[in-house]
Amino acid sequence: MSKLSVLVTKEEINAKIKELAERISRDYADKDLLLVGVLKGGFMFLADLVRELTIDVSIDFISCSSYGNSTVSSGIVRILKDIDYDITGKHVLLVEDLIDTGLTLTYLKDLFRAKHCASVKVCTILDKPSRRKVDFEVDYQGIIIPDKFVVGYGLDYAEKYRNLPEVYVLEEM
Repeated sequence: MSKLSVLVTKEEINAKIKELAERISRDYADKDLLLVGVLKGGFMFLADLVRELTIDVSIDFISCSSYGNSTVSSGIVRILKDIDYDITGKHVLLVEDLIDTGLTLTYLKDLFRAKHCASVKVCTILDKPSRRKVDFEVDYQGIIIPDKFVVGYGLDYAEKYRNLPEVYVLEEM
């Protein structure tokens, strides 16, 4: 049995999304921007972020895995679904739910750079910098959280809890 306790409220999430959307809208005002949602966890954040942007953007998705059904990243990134767009010359913003070790996003940034995009940056709603295994700086950093296993707001454990509107710490009882 598991116990859930609220770590980040819906109000905190919404305030951070508005702040990030203002910065992104300003920074990419005259650029051709493609938002790439990192599935599955990033879908909820991407949907909320897009609604707050004041600029035109294109949207695509990529799906990769480094967790499986575990609470710890394996460190091996597998692409499950690649993007559909030709990103040559486009500005790409990877939209992620949570940055933990930094391994997945480092891999994705390198992958996108190899596809000759104009730029590739990262936006996340949640960040655990204390867990970094690589030197990785987030361009649009959301809420910094402690080293706890979290679910809700798109994040899951074994495909459960994604639908919760807030971010919760999942504790085994």
